[in-house]
Amino acid sequence: MNAVQHLAALSALALAATGACAQFVKGNEAVTRSPDGTTRVETPPLPSATLGKPCPATRPTCTASGWRMVETKDGIRECTEFYARPETCRASSFGVEKRPRQWIVKSKGQWLQCERPDLGSRCISLHSLPNSIVQ
Repeated sequence: MNAVQHLAALSALALAATGACAQFVKGNEAVTRSPDGTTRVETPPLPSATLGKPCPATRPTCTASGWRMVETKDGIRECTEFYARPETCRASSFGVEKRPRQWIVKSKGQWLQCERPDLGSRCISLHSLPNSIVQ
């Protein structure tokens, strides 16, 4: 294999790896880094009304409308709800498994759900109907 072919193969591999590992949403205001290097992560606030019992991420029937991808202190997680209560989240399978997902982000002080891990994709308020797509 000549050097050009080798470089092209390595470049393709690197691009494939980075696409499968898009484990954050650029511009998500919920994640802030301070000058001392510490990271602070916000999750959507719990509603004032009492929530029902959490639907655990381990139960398949809890995700009929797709997973909510939420940035938490433990990194990006797949959750059964927007609020990311611990029992409702699990490790992300993004890039490994294709399934319906909505990306939960904060932009301009408002909590949004986006159809892709990109603020340029179709994003709507958490108070609107969801728009999940298989990815």
